[in-house]
Amino acid sequence: MNNSQSESYAKAGVDIRAGYRAVELMKSHIARTVTPGCISGVGDFGGLFAPDLAGMEEPVLVSGTDGVGTKIQLAIAMRRHDTIGIDCVAMCVNDVICCGAKPLFFLDYIACGRNVPETIAQIVAGVAEGCVQAGCALIGGETAEHPGVMEPQEYDLAGFCVGIVDRKKLLNRQAMAVGDTVLALPSTGVHSNGFSLCRKVFGIDSRSPELFAPCPELGGQTIAEALLTPTQIYVRPILALLGEVEVKGISHITGGGFYENIPRSIPNGLCAVLERSAVRVLPIFRLLQSRGGIPERDMFNTFNMGVGMTVVVPKAQETRAVELLREFGIDAYPIGVIAAGEEKVRLL
Repeated sequence: MNNSQSESYAKAGVDIRAGYRAVELMKSHIARTVTPGCISGVGDFGGLFAPDLAGMEEPVLVSGTDGVGTKIQLAIAMRRHDTIGIDCVAMCVNDVICCGAKPLFFLDYIACGRNVPETIAQIVAGVAEGCVQAGCALIGGETAEHPGVMEPQEYDLAGFCVGIVDRKKLLNRQAMAVGDTVLALPSTGVHSNGFSLCRKVFGIDSRSPELFAPCPELGGQTIAEALLTPTQIYVRPILALLGEVEVKGISHITGGGFYENIPRSIPNGLCAVLERSAVRVLPIFRLLQSRGGIPERDMFNTFNMGVGMTVVVPKAQETRAVELLREFGIDAYPIGVIAAGEEKVRLL
């Protein structure tokens, strides 16, 4: 590609040589994610992957796609771009695992106002780290300069993931029954949802000095650091759980909070009855609520409140499930039960 250049295109705002430089810088990060199914390299027109179907009677592909939303504005304000890619991977693989599927591979898409190779490489380094945590391969992607559409320092990031599961092992929420336990899997913070409200409350767009000063309510951590904490990736612990416990439903708590996401895994005629007082609310959410004067219901209908995922298991297997998750560093705990009812979710 050394002979590829266009002065005319560069004058229009697109530097194709910067694109090639960015690819060179990201190659070492991508190499970290290689798994046995990878059969193509960086730069091909398509990412090739050969899944291992051994032992599967009826393989089913499960796909998910998402972005990071306006959390990117905080990464830009902090000039830190190496964690936002973890968020992008997490938002996709955490959805795929809710079906019981193992993520196989991931692709990313970065749109930017100006291609700064070092920045793009930092973003991809985060994507690669997320893929390593999820056990999936980064097999392709795209970076596009959008001069005149985006400001030079701006960028956006989205991703796409494909996983696989044997049809007989797809989670069946119809197996859920009255008396089952609802377990909470703690989040690492705000994750990647509700940042339009966070930006308004904390003055992210105006780069309020308060963002970067030690905050007593957060134990001395800055608000910016707390907000930028990457989303927890739950793939490995959930896969282990699926191998030993009868998991009847999983909910990834993203935009819409408890009220929108938990009902997605609850069958008609049943309701997740949750104890609000049992939820271990993280300090960043209490600070957000107090500074913004946000009603508690709105908080639970917007944010994860410290619960990144919920899992429904039989009461008799609750202890084993908690023990197993803690072996993976996930301090799971019960927050409610499944009961009869049409509301799907009820917070008491």
